[in-house]
Amino acid sequence: MKAWLALPLVLVLLILSWCAGFAWFCVDALHPVPDPVPCDGIVALTGGRDRIEASLLLLDKGIGQKLLISGVGPHATLNQLTEHSPITLSPELIRRITLGRRAISTIGNGSETAEWSEKNHIRSLLVVTAGYHIRRAMVELHRAAPTLSLHPYPVRSPALRRSPDRATIRLLLHEYIKWIGSHLGLSRGTNLAPRN
Repeated sequence: MKAWLALPLVLVLLILSWCAGFAWFCVDALHPVPDPVPCDGIVALTGGRDRIEASLLLLDKGIGQKLLISGVGPHATLNQLTEHSPITLSPELIRRITLGRRAISTIGNGSETAEWSEKNHIRSLLVVTAGYHIRRAMVELHRAAPTLSLHPYPVRSPALRRSPDRATIRLLLHEYIKWIGSHLGLSRGTNLAPRN
């Protein structure tokens, strides 16, 4: 095959592969929530209320012994974060919850989670985040804490519970591109706010 014919064929194959990967990513993001794997700890990555509610239920059921809510705003309180909680937080449960306030991105979530896990002797971790975010979160958390045993717990976000619209496709496309970037090593740094 002549070289000038090979280039368009390669481009078509790359485009088809990219589109097939995006289709898989969309289907994967819609998977139902799996049965949780019991772990030493749980981390909920902020960005949606459902993630926090799901992680509180898991903590209450004893799926993990400690919970880190990573990426909490500097002025947010536990009461504000749990005002829609499906459970009543007992003092004993509250003592097992840590609010991580330093992460300002998914990369930061990884660094913050790695520090918290080491400090609390966590060896296995259930990762709670949105279905469209779970793949990239797992890449970043593994990069920050390669010896930690990570188990995904994707939550279906409100954006993915309704019929797909332009905003939903845009969200999935944006996450797909960022996930590819994570795999290619384009996301670097710690993305942590300075300690107070």
